[in-house]
Amino acid sequence: MKLAVQEHMVPGRTVAEKMENLRKFGYDGMEVRGWGLLERVEEIKRASEETGVPISTVCAGFGGAPLSGDPKQREQAWRDIEQLLQAAGELGAVGVIVVPVFIGHQPRIPDLSPLMTQREAEDRLLVKCLKRAAKAAEKAGACILLEPLNRGETNYLRTLAHGVELCEKVNHPNVCLMADFYHMNIEELNIPQALKRARKFLRHIHLAGNTRLLPNYGSTDFRAGFNALREIGYRYFMALECAIPGPPEKELPKTARFLRRCMEG
Repeated sequence: MKLAVQEHMVPGRTVAEKMENLRKFGYDGMEVRGWGLLERVEEIKRASEETGVPISTVCAGFGGAPLSGDPKQREQAWRDIEQLLQAAGELGAVGVIVVPVFIGHQPRIPDLSPLMTQREAEDRLLVKCLKRAAKAAEKAGACILLEPLNRGETNYLRTLAHGVELCEKVNHPNVCLMADFYHMNIEELNIPQALKRARKFLRHIHLAGNTRLLPNYGSTDFRAGFNALREIGYRYFMALECAIPGPPEKELPKTARFLRRCMEG
C-alpha cells in the first residue's frame, strides 16, 4: 500500500514544489485533478521525473455526465474521459476516477417498467459505454476507476458490491473500482467485508474520516480497513481527499504517521 495526496491539498507554488513537500511529509505519490490536465501533462511529467514522486491517479475532470439521459452530455463525458485516460497513461498513473452521475443531474434515465427498472436501464447503458471506453483505456495503458459515492451525492452506484456487478458485466481488465472510506462509512454495512469482496477489481482508495477531515480526525476505523486491504494483498495507492483542519505543513506529516501505524496492523 502506498500513500498519496490530492495536489490541491499540498502547499507549494509549482507542481515540483508540491512533490518535494509530499516527499518530506512522508507520502509516496500525488493524485492530480483532471480539470485543465491536458495542458499540464508535460509540466507534471517533468516534475515527477525530477522529484521521483509518481502520479497515482487522475481525479475526474470531464464535462457532461457519463450516465446522463441526454446523449450529448454522455458523449461529451466519454470523449473527455478518453482524453484523460491518454494523459493518465502518459503520466504513468493507475487511471482516471469516474463517477457515473451526481444527484441533481438532469435528465435522468427513465424507469421503463415493466420492460426494465430504472436501475436495470442505467446498468445496461453504463456497461455499454464502459465496454466502448475500455478499448481507449487499454490503448492508453490506464484504468477507468468507477467510484461509488454516498446517497447525498448520487442516486446510482453507492456500494462496492454494485461496482463489482458492473465490472463483471464489462469484463475488461481496464475497467476497475476504487473505494472511498468517507462514502463507505455511510453506505457500507461492513467496510472490511466490502473491501474483501471487491478485491478482484480494487485499484485505488480515497482516504477521509467520517466528517471528511483528515483520517486521524473522527471515528472511522482505518486499522480494520487496512487489515482487510493487507489480507487481500492490495498494493496500489491510497490518496487523501479531504479537508485539512490546520496548517498542512503540520497536519499532513502527522496524518502520514497515523496512516502508516494503521497499515502496520
